Amino acid sequence: MRLGLALPPGQPDADADLREVELSVSGMTCAACAARVEHRLNRLDGVRATVNFATGRAQVTAAPAVGDESLVRAVVQAGYDAELVEPARLGDTDDGDSGRARDLWRRLILSVVLFVPLADLSITFTVLPQWRFTGWQWLLIGLAAPVIGWAAWPFHRAAARNLRRRAASMDTLVSLGITASSAWSVYAMFVQAERPSPVSGVWLLLRSEGAIYLEVAAGLTAFVLAGRYFEAKARRNAGSALRELAALQAKNVTVVLADGARRSVPIGELRVGQRFLVRPGGTIATDGRVVEGRAAVDTSTMTGESVPVEASENTEVVGGTVALDGTLVVEATRIGRDTQLAAMLRLVSQAQNGDARVQRLVDRISAFFVPAVLVLSVLTLVGWLAFGGSVERSFSAALAVLVIACPCALGLATPTALMVASGRGARLGVFIKGYQAMESTRTIDTVVLDKTGTVTTGRMSVVDVQPTEGASRAEVLQLAGAVEDASEHPIGTAITSAARSELGELPSVSGFRAEPGLGAYGVVLDHEIVVGRATLFTERGVRLPRVIENARVAWERQGRTTVVVSRDSEVIGLLAVSDLVKPSAAPAVAELHRLGLRTVLLTGDNEETARAVGAEIGIQEVVAGVLPGDKAREVARLRAEGHTVAVVGDGVNDAPALVTADLGMAIGAGTDVAIDAADLILVRDELTVVPDAVRLARAALWTIRGNLFWAFGYNVAALPLAAAGLLNPLIAGAAMAVSSLFVVSNSLRLRKFSPAAVPSSADQVVQ
Repeated sequence: MRLGLALPPGQPDADADLREVELSVSGMTCAACAARVEHRLNRLDGVRATVNFATGRAQVTAAPAVGDESLVRAVVQAGYDAELVEPARLGDTDDGDSGRARDLWRRLILSVVLFVPLADLSITFTVLPQWRFTGWQWLLIGLAAPVIGWAAWPFHRAAARNLRRRAASMDTLVSLGITASSAWSVYAMFVQAERPSPVSGVWLLLRSEGAIYLEVAAGLTAFVLAGRYFEAKARRNAGSALRELAALQAKNVTVVLADGARRSVPIGELRVGQRFLVRPGGTIATDGRVVEGRAAVDTSTMTGESVPVEASENTEVVGGTVALDGTLVVEATRIGRDTQLAAMLRLVSQAQNGDARVQRLVDRISAFFVPAVLVLSVLTLVGWLAFGGSVERSFSAALAVLVIACPCALGLATPTALMVASGRGARLGVFIKGYQAMESTRTIDTVVLDKTGTVTTGRMSVVDVQPTEGASRAEVLQLAGAVEDASEHPIGTAITSAARSELGELPSVSGFRAEPGLGAYGVVLDHEIVVGRATLFTERGVRLPRVIENARVAWERQGRTTVVVSRDSEVIGLLAVSDLVKPSAAPAVAELHRLGLRTVLLTGDNEETARAVGAEIGIQEVVAGVLPGDKAREVARLRAEGHTVAVVGDGVNDAPALVTADLGMAIGAGTDVAIDAADLILVRDELTVVPDAVRLARAALWTIRGNLFWAFGYNVAALPLAAAGLLNPLIAGAAMAVSSLFVVSNSLRLRKFSPAAVPSSADQVVQ
């Protein structure tokens, strides 16, 4: 018995010699920054890297010859800071975002406090020059200096660092905008101070013709700081699921020594084979096997399953789960990075660091976007001057172009949605290995389900008993269970288990003899008992009573295995044994049909049994009698017919089919081989999680498309307006910040995703 899920200790590498390294990269402010870091890392020999702007992490696959110092140095050479993410810190992303948010908050408060009087006085002195007094310019400079100096210092520092490396980023645009507006304001106040403004009132706010731009410099600083502050807070919320998983890791554990003494030690000192104590209400420190005690274990944090599972001797338990009402002594079988909790953390972290084809295109565009904006800003200035525009009006238009063209929204569109979706999926029992898995859900039209262990429980059980006249159900179960107690066959184990469950202790058997493939013999309570297939009796001339024969035919048509029981050569009953269909199977298949997906049952079982199971749960097509090696061929055949195929399986023999499919889904209680081969891991051992996973992935895709549509549309619409002089630089700065906030807040809606709340029509739209 095993509680929870079965996840691989690590992910398989294409080359066993390569190693996986994760770096935390600080100082990135836009997708262009991430693209620059990624380009610099990939220039190293033997290195493949992907950099995620939203998470601030770089996933690196490197040859053994490439040291960690070389990777960090490459990031520093790109103009950013980096440090190696230690295994113990996996999922610990809170401190960086919290510290950055606190710093941004302090700078933002100062900016807002000084911006309000600065904007009021700047506009007043521009519109009503008669209100000016001696030294009014220095009053404005005094209010603006702390904002454009200290509050905006991170932008200036990043811009200077980029300049030294002949690069440009969003910070370059912001720093240039603040510097240019401040320099123009000094010129306007001291050189053009006596010239009245040609416009007034609301038109001044919309056009800024004749205005002093110190309020633009301060306002731009405030808006960008506000955008980045709320972005940092949102990123922290988006990564909450990863941190919640990381928080499940125990800090200390009570080790039970050989002499029975108990000692509390840090979890890092626990070794495989050592025994540790779990008290009621305590968290199980690591993966292990129960050697003593009994308790109800809450696995909801790991599987999303709300019903506690009973754990007793020889039950395997998972680290991070909680013993509710009993004391357990557990022998550690996996520790550290080999535990299932660590594997879950890696899956979520790696999924959040994945990117899509469309996002890679966006990142490449962003890398060239900032230089293009600088050129466009200069062209706007020259164009306005060439066509007779005033210097002030020309400068205003060029400054608006500089300020509004922010690629941040483009860079955040995919990663933030992926972060939130993978985190929400972890809470629902769905682990997404990468973005490609999400993309595949959009086009699948056929779902192929394995039978044993996926649609069914994978365990044989007695489902019916038919005694003859003169015999009782209890008598048939008792005698058959006593004989099969000496058998190791799965059907025999099922019969004995059912007998013990109903009747308690069973009488002993003597003279036990098994006939492989047919049945077993034994003496119980001084009677000769035979338990076996009908052929075992008919071949020996024993006729089955009519009631038994009728029940046998009916049950076998339903796909059940039948077992005849005789006492002293007289048939006394018939047992029906079956691999029970999971209660969640029929609702799951119905939901898949609602999503417009075709369902196929693929099994090596016989045609009659397979069709009975298919009919019971509503499967549309049944393919039976398929050998393990042929399952992948059947999937390939479906794809050759033009179908986009998802495969749901749990066993070793499902791995080739999972790999062959367009989308592989592994039931989490299955084998490590199947999980390695899958794209989605369904942690709960319930089939309803399959349509849940499809709905979540499609909802995430729909969110990403909305984000990209907004981000592209914003830049396409805003740049011409700015170049035409129709946007005040102050309004442009606010619009730029709002664009990024919209993308992040839209992604955060996925935190409230509920499979039942997604209408079928929305799913069809995503398709």
